[in-house]
Amino acid sequence: MEDYRTDRLLFPNHHSKKLEGAATLELPEKYVSSAYQWKIYIVLLILVDALMTLAAFRLAYFLRFELHLALFKLEIVPSISLYFSLVTVLTPLWIVILAVAGLYNRQNLLGGTQEYSLVFTSTTIGIVLVITAGFVGTAFVIARGWLLSAWLCTFILVSLGRFILRRMVYTLRRKGYFLSPTVIVGVNPEAHHLAEQLIDWEHSGFFIHGFVDNELITNGTVYHDLPVLGTLAQLDEIIKTRHVEEIIVVTSAISRDMLLSIFKRYGMSNGINVRLSSGLYELVTTGVQVKEFASVPLLKINKVRLTGIDEVLKAIIDYGLTIPALIILAPLMAAIAIAVKLDSKGPVIYRRKVMGVNGKTFDAYKFRTMAVDGDDIFNTHPELKAEWQHTQKLKVDPRITHLGGYLRKLSMDELPQLFNVLKHEMSLVGPRMIAPVEMENYAHWGTNLLTIRPGISGLWQVSGRSDISYEERVRMDMYYIRNWTFWLDIVILLRTIPAAIKGKGAY
Repeated sequence: MEDYRTDRLLFPNHHSKKLEGAATLELPEKYVSSAYQWKIYIVLLILVDALMTLAAFRLAYFLRFELHLALFKLEIVPSISLYFSLVTVLTPLWIVILAVAGLYNRQNLLGGTQEYSLVFTSTTIGIVLVITAGFVGTAFVIARGWLLSAWLCTFILVSLGRFILRRMVYTLRRKGYFLSPTVIVGVNPEAHHLAEQLIDWEHSGFFIHGFVDNELITNGTVYHDLPVLGTLAQLDEIIKTRHVEEIIVVTSAISRDMLLSIFKRYGMSNGINVRLSSGLYELVTTGVQVKEFASVPLLKINKVRLTGIDEVLKAIIDYGLTIPALIILAPLMAAIAIAVKLDSKGPVIYRRKVMGVNGKTFDAYKFRTMAVDGDDIFNTHPELKAEWQHTQKLKVDPRITHLGGYLRKLSMDELPQLFNVLKHEMSLVGPRMIAPVEMENYAHWGTNLLTIRPGISGLWQVSGRSDISYEERVRMDMYYIRNWTFWLDIVILLRTIPAAIKGKGAY
C-alpha cells in the first residue's frame, strides 16, 4: 500500500512505493534514550496543563463576572478571594484527575483523538466533583455560569496546550528526537505492509533501523529500501549497537518456537518493548479489544473503524456542514432538477445500489446524467464494455446526456448524496462508494472497505479522480481507512471544492 501521508495531498502526482523516511532521517549523534526524553516531556506537559487550567479558570471568571454578558444574571456578588482560593485548590486537583485518567502515560499521548477524549472526560469529572462539593457544603456557593464557563474553558485550553506540545514533538522528531529505535523481526508481505505504515515516524514515533530475519542473511541485503540487519542469533548485538527500544515481531513470518524464544529473551527486559503484529494486517483496520474469559485472553475485532470520540467528530463534520449546505444549495438543486427533467426523458434522480458499512447495501442518490436507454447504447459498443470492466469509468461515454456532461464535470450530479449523509449512509469524506460487483476488485482489502461509510469526496477525488488507475484508487481508500483523522477530513474537504471547479479527471 502506498504512503499517502497528509503532506502528499498537496502533491497528488508524487507517489512512491519506496519506504522513504528512515533513509533521510538520522538520530542525534549523542544518544539520549527516548525514556529520558519522555520524562522531560511529561514534566513539561504537567506544567502546561497547570498553566492552561489556571488560565481557563481566570477566563471563566472574566466571562461570568466582568464581561457582563446578557446570558448571565448577576445573582451572586463575586468574591475574588473566594475564587482565588478555589482555583488554588482546583488546579492541583485537575492535575491529579488528568493523571488518574492516564493523561501522563506515554501510551495515551500523541495517539490521535484519544488524548483529547480523555481530556474531555477528565474535565467533566472535575466539574462534577465541584458541583457535588457545592451540594454537600451549604456554605460553598459557586455561580453556575462560572462552572459552565470553567468546564468549556478548561477543556479547550488544556487541549490547546497539548495540541501545541504535540506539534513541538512532531517538529523535534524531524530532528531525530522522541523516536524509539526499532527493528522488525520477520520478513514477508505483512512485514512490508507494517514497515510502510510505521515508516511515517513523525506520527508512529518509531525509527525503524531495518529487519531481522533468518532467511535474508546476506550482508547488504535490502528489503524494500530497509536493510536486513542480521539473523535472530545476532539480535543481542543489534539491540546493543543500535540502542533498540522496540522489537516488532511479525507473527506470520516466524514460527511459534521463535516467537516464544524472543519473548523469553526480551519480553521482561527493562528498556525494551516487544510488540506482536496481529498477523491479519490486510484484514484488521478497526482495532481490537482484549478480554479474558476463564483467564484466557482473547482478541475481539471491532466491526467498524470509527468508535467513540472519532465517530462523534465525524458526525460533527457530516451534519455540521451538510445541513447548512442543503439549506444554501436548495435553490440550485431545484434548478438542476428542473433542467434534468427538461433535458431528456426519465427520472430526475438516479438510484445506484452500493455497499455500505458491514456490507449493508443502500441506494446512493445522484442527478440522472445518462439517457434512459443507456444500456442499449452500451451494448452496441463492446470496446466500451471492456474499458468499463477494467476501470469502472469511461473517458468517452455515449450514454451521458448533454446536461449530464456539465453536471459531472463540476460534480453537481452528486449533490443529492447530501441526503445520504443525513440518513447516515454516507459521509462527506470517505472511500469511494462501490457497487457489490466491484468487491472482487478489492480482493483481501474488501473487508476493510466495509468498516467505514463511503464518502461524497475522498483522497481519490482530490488526487486526480478518474485519471488515476483503479489499483491506485484502492490503495488510496485503504490508506484513508487506516489513517483517518479529523484533520485528514478537513484537508480533503478544503481541497474538494478547487478539485471540483477544475474538473480534472471528471468523466
